[in-house]
Amino acid sequence: MRPIHMVDLFSQYERIKPEIDAAIQNVIDTTAFINGPDVKLFAKELSEWLDVPYVIPCANGTDALQVAIMALDLPKGSEIIVPAFNYVATAEVIALLDMVPVFVDVLPGTFGIDPVKAEAAITGKTGAIMPVHLFGQCADMASILAIAAKHKLFVIEDCAQAIGAKYTMPDGQVYTAGAMGHVGTTSFFPSKNLGCMGDGGAIFTVNEALAARMQMIANHGQKKKYSYETIGVNSRLDTVQAALLRVKLRYLTSFTESRIDAATYYDDAFAAADNILTPVRDPNSTHVFHQYTIQVLGQNRDELKASLAAKGIPAMVYYPGPLHLQKAYEYLGFKAGDFPVAEHLCTQVISLPMHTELDEEQLAYICSSVLELVSVAQN
Repeated sequence: MRPIHMVDLFSQYERIKPEIDAAIQNVIDTTAFINGPDVKLFAKELSEWLDVPYVIPCANGTDALQVAIMALDLPKGSEIIVPAFNYVATAEVIALLDMVPVFVDVLPGTFGIDPVKAEAAITGKTGAIMPVHLFGQCADMASILAIAAKHKLFVIEDCAQAIGAKYTMPDGQVYTAGAMGHVGTTSFFPSKNLGCMGDGGAIFTVNEALAARMQMIANHGQKKKYSYETIGVNSRLDTVQAALLRVKLRYLTSFTESRIDAATYYDDAFAAADNILTPVRDPNSTHVFHQYTIQVLGQNRDELKASLAAKGIPAMVYYPGPLHLQKAYEYLGFKAGDFPVAEHLCTQVISLPMHTELDEEQLAYICSSVLELVSVAQN
């Protein structure tokens, strides 16, 4: 059996090596390292793939969030509602822009932001809601969009883990993650479903004026060279990264199918195990499985992780601590017990290997090992 990796980027590269190498070599040969033709071509191709009219590539997923917020022109001190069970980037950019991250709890099944809790957190200073499409599945966007419309708020979708996921609205309309709110953002960090070989990100919108403003902000606040219309940042997607992302984009549908196949194998293997909670599928959203995250009842999660490692099976904990209890955000005044679902999940969740190169022998070994260890712990 091949060694098991949490993410097997090398095997994926080997599969498409000639195309990746040719794309990179072409950039080197043309020396178009900054804003070369591949950047514009990638933006166009990703726009078509996502069915969203405007895509602005940028340097990374965190920059995408920052540029998106800057473009909305919210006043200093504005509050932006974010889930407490989540990666830090969402809260980080809000704080950096002299605004206030307002944490709310998440739903225990899908781990997405709880719309009821989000609406309860709205004040006169609230400017936006930032749902995070965690682990590969869309948040409850129908509810979030309705709440935002009712209170005249912006919606910024963080779909760094869910590129390509589809969401069906109550009226039957189907949208791609990132194309439902005012702005969508994503990351092309190497381990993402669509990952480059370094850092990269992008911003999406259906609003032409907002797209132009975000493009300007990401380019030092200039519409044309040396003419600065607003305070901006320098956030560019390297041409080399754009070139290889163009190659990977052509495989993204099949990559997603491979992830779903692996998740289905896990689901079937754990179906009869009452003490293993497998990922909940929201009937309104597809799941593209950036992570396959389970909860094991009646066993110490960290002991299970260590036992799996001893068998050569990597596992990860996303996330071991909720954002509201991090030292960096103590100033906001939240305390233990404020968001019980998020706090509970941080002690329970464990993610199993999930990538495009998992084979049946590896999956069988992972599943049998998990079941064996969980069974031993129960006895």
